[in-house]
Amino acid sequence: MHSMSTTTNHTTPALPAALRLGPVHLVVADLPRARDWYAHHLGMHVMSEDADTAALGDGTHTVLVLHEDSAAGAPGAEAGLYHVALLYPSRQELARAAMRLATYRTPIEGASDHRTHEAIYLSDSEGNGLELAADRPRDQWPTDLGYSRGPDPLDVANLLATIDGEPVTAQIGDGLRTGHLHLHVGDVDQAIAFYRDVIGFTVTANLGSAVFFAAGDYHHHLGANVWRGRGVGSVSDHVVGLGHWSAELPAAADVAAVAERARAAGATVIDEGDAVTVVDPWGMRLRFTSASGR
Repeated sequence: MHSMSTTTNHTTPALPAALRLGPVHLVVADLPRARDWYAHHLGMHVMSEDADTAALGDGTHTVLVLHEDSAAGAPGAEAGLYHVALLYPSRQELARAAMRLATYRTPIEGASDHRTHEAIYLSDSEGNGLELAADRPRDQWPTDLGYSRGPDPLDVANLLATIDGEPVTAQIGDGLRTGHLHLHVGDVDQAIAFYRDVIGFTVTANLGSAVFFAAGDYHHHLGANVWRGRGVGSVSDHVVGLGHWSAELPAAADVAAVAERARAAGATVIDEGDAVTVVDPWGMRLRFTSASGR
């Protein structure tokens, strides 16, 4: 296992600790099916929709935006989305999510206690990976952020006990946000060279086949792994998965600084006026906005 140390000898300014992840845009092949899946199985609110997009969230904040591409197929051995973590504001809200899944007999793929957060893993109707998560209080986080020995099984009974006797609720409450993104990439060192040395994330753990990044002292805002194979290529066109993800920085100057570093490194940078989109080495796009520019 690689060192847990986050000490580095690079000089890239760190992203502001106040970074907040914004909506994640997903490509789906069947928009009505996917929209209904999120509305029923996860109880998300449909915030807005048109012929080929649907925005979903907690009723106040948009967390996911679905984009229909009827020609999209399943990804092969290529870079792309591993999962997007939907972060619930409390253990109780995660327990309510678990009860909705049980009501719909929604298949899950795993459930873990990472000590910094508890998580339930599943895929949506299109095969996009999801993690439903709730953070533990910061004062309960271990100093190694839980990376040194791997997760424990989720204590589902203990989680569900937080809402014992409650009826199942059809829709989520306020407070759902994007917790983190986890991506398939072709090379861990190349991911570090881009997301740490160019973008400015801090490495919180490097496990060899996967690396985790954060802004500030969070456990991770981003994960990148080579589990689809080392050396996999860029994202293909017409593939179900990640359209782009987004992050909000405190000030327009913070966004401009990221764009300047990315251009200097030879990365593709798309200036959108009040936002900047940076393209990673595998064709995945991260859109930066500023809180001051809203």
